[in-house]
Amino acid sequence: MPTNKQRREAARRKLERQLQARVAREKRRRRTMAVLTGVGAVVLIAAVVTFIVATNNDSKKAASSSSSSSSRAALPSRKITDVPARAPKKTTGPCKYAETTALLTGGHAYDAGMPPDPKPTPKKTYTVEFNTNQGQVTAELTGAGAPCNVQSIVYLIGKKFYDNTACPRLVTSGIFVLQCGDPSATNAGGPTYQTKDENLAKAKYTTGMIAMANSGKDTNGSQFFFITKDSTTLPKSYTVIGKVTKGMDVIQKVAAKGSDNATGEGDGRPNLDMIFKTVRLVKSEA
Repeated sequence: MPTNKQRREAARRKLERQLQARVAREKRRRRTMAVLTGVGAVVLIAAVVTFIVATNNDSKKAASSSSSSSSRAALPSRKITDVPARAPKKTTGPCKYAETTALLTGGHAYDAGMPPDPKPTPKKTYTVEFNTNQGQVTAELTGAGAPCNVQSIVYLIGKKFYDNTACPRLVTSGIFVLQCGDPSATNAGGPTYQTKDENLAKAKYTTGMIAMANSGKDTNGSQFFFITKDSTTLPKSYTVIGKVTKGMDVIQKVAAKGSDNATGEGDGRPNLDMIFKTVRLVKSEA
């Protein structure tokens, strides 16, 4: 049997071992905390550095983008001349072309006179060549489907209304169109007169078709759009005047580059500008 002294000695040694173990555990804990703290500091520093670099890069990208955007050449824009104060003109034929006071006093209307308005309205098919900075586009304007609008466009072509004008709008979301025909390059310009809608019930907005742009019922002017991809969701509110017969690849090349989205998602100035150098009638058929 162990004596009391032996039992006390054994208890003392056990206590010492427990204290040594506790000290060892505390040392290990402190080393671990030191390591974790060091790693945390490194991670924090790395995160800060990454943030600074990313922010600088974003700033550089934004500056580059802004610089690129601001460095783009302005689209050609014809000088507007004031229309002398007068009563709005109108024609008496079947098309009833009519000027409005709003257009005569507006900031983007160009006085090109008034189209002829004979009775009956011609229903010829016209071949038109668009000589652009991106290549040549050929189209047929079909008078049988939209005689008044086609007659108006043919008249404006004869007046060289479209020479040195741009296509300032490209839409690549929901509908797919390249809009042209505005001498002011603002999407708000046109002649001082307007033309009524035609044959809307039969309108088909498929790839290659050409339709009149408008700002509401019976407000067709000089602006039109090329349909770059089937746009069957487009409401039947736009008069179809013809179709592209050659050079659709030129139009789709512009569409493929997208827009600057200046006025909405997928809607803005084309990143690749298309400018009409000249627009000419080359043939007409009864």
